[in-house]
Amino acid sequence: MRVSDGQELAEVGLCVGVAGCGYWGSNHLRVLQSVPGVREVMAIDQDSRILAETVERHPFINTSGSVEEALEQVDALIIATPPSSHASLAVAALEAGVHVMPEKPLATSVAEARQVVELADSTGLVLMCGHTFEYNSAVWRLRDLIQSGELGQIYHVDAARLNLGLYRDDVNVIWDLAPHDISIVNYLFDSQPTTIRAWATPHAHQDLEDLACLQLHYSDIDVSAQIHVSWLDPHKVRRVTVIGSEKMAVFNDMAVDERIRVYDKGVAFGVNNDGTAAYRHGGIESPFIAFEEPLMVEDRQFVRSIITGETPPSDGRSGLAVVKALAAAEQSLRLGRPVDLVDTALKVAVA
Repeated sequence: MRVSDGQELAEVGLCVGVAGCGYWGSNHLRVLQSVPGVREVMAIDQDSRILAETVERHPFINTSGSVEEALEQVDALIIATPPSSHASLAVAALEAGVHVMPEKPLATSVAEARQVVELADSTGLVLMCGHTFEYNSAVWRLRDLIQSGELGQIYHVDAARLNLGLYRDDVNVIWDLAPHDISIVNYLFDSQPTTIRAWATPHAHQDLEDLACLQLHYSDIDVSAQIHVSWLDPHKVRRVTVIGSEKMAVFNDMAVDERIRVYDKGVAFGVNNDGTAAYRHGGIESPFIAFEEPLMVEDRQFVRSIITGETPPSDGRSGLAVVKALAAAEQSLRLGRPVDLVDTALKVAVA
């Protein structure tokens, strides 16, 4: 379905289903009711209790207890179920002729992710991945700071995503939290990591790692990134720091009024007569950012892409790139060494 010349999005009515009505799925249900081009919203969950609670919060939406039945009625499907089910549900949707947006990660193996991408290509349907931070205006501003050269040569990126968080039983903390920051760094530099090293340990959970650190190297731009993720921390942290030769910038998603701060600070060698480092301490700026809920921007883009044929920023290949990085991190963890992403032996799957 595509909008004809002069036709408004609001005139085209899509039925959009949301599979999985937990915390994040319920947010999609809320947002979709205000997205132009959406005629009907359907909540899909096998748990009748969850569906009943969903109807109480959203009395004007329809419900279904079966994805299979819902696929006969919807034009598009958002998948907000546990990660291990993303690929199979995406395949089912595409085979039914339904546009699809799985939440992160796209799949829990490279092979599954490739299958979904190739199926979307062959059917001509929209496949968009739920990389919400690619629709965050503060991340857009951070990307502008990098691409404009204001920060100078980029040395390093440091990201932290910590919380006393929700433990999953199908994936570890790497597959749960790291997709956010991998997608952010990939987006900031329009690049993909070439080498990854990972460390992780289980603590409160017997089998699944709940604390991890990833080191990524982007050889085409010679930039390194470190990502720290944890389900086991007393503070909720959502922060990305970009270190440049001229300035440094911090994206702090927990700082509502100052999500971006730019520090006119740096270091230079060879300036002092004795050869020691000279530090520059300048001012701090926090640019105004017109902020709109990223999930609203993301869901609006999904609907727009379906109606107009426009390729979304977080398309299937973006999702595949993130899954490749996650699989490499998992393989590095098991092998105890860095992993090259172009290694043909990269066939890690998560049970």
